[in-house]
Amino acid sequence: MPQEPLTLYKLIILYMLDRVNFPLTSAQVGDFILEKEYTNFLTLQQAISELTEAGLISAQSIRNRTHLLITAEGLNTLSFFENRISDTIKKEINTFFKDNEMELRNEVSILADYYKSTTGDYDAHLVAKEKKVKLVDITLSVPTEESAAAICDNWQRKNQQIYQYLIQQLF
Repeated sequence: MPQEPLTLYKLIILYMLDRVNFPLTSAQVGDFILEKEYTNFLTLQQAISELTEAGLISAQSIRNRTHLLITAEGLNTLSFFENRISDTIKKEINTFFKDNEMELRNEVSILADYYKSTTGDYDAHLVAKEKKVKLVDITLSVPTEESAAAICDNWQRKNQQIYQYLIQQLF
């Protein structure tokens, strides 16, 4: 595989992560890159993997999503090589964010994960963030994995109503 296209894909990923002030999931990055038909899924995964291994991005798995953030070293690299990304691609990325920013932000601002606790129960950990500030951070202990998974799924769908309810009841 030629190195030049892979380098461009890496720069596109760095550019995307630099354009937002919240993490993007690998699926969100992939949706854009694959929709524009810049490359295929396997090459995209290779680019993300190599960026992570090189320390240019960080990847954090939360439940079934991988959240990506650009690192200081990634920002430095981008500053040197950003000019290798065409103005057309930059415009497409900026338009994508303009059209989808709220939806993208909401996907990564509402976190839900569960794990088996030391007591044998399952803890569902639910978080709602606005920018980098945690608005809600709740851990619920439940007896079954199915209950914990259902709580996480419902949090993804109903977090705004739950947050409003808490605020109304507590103030």
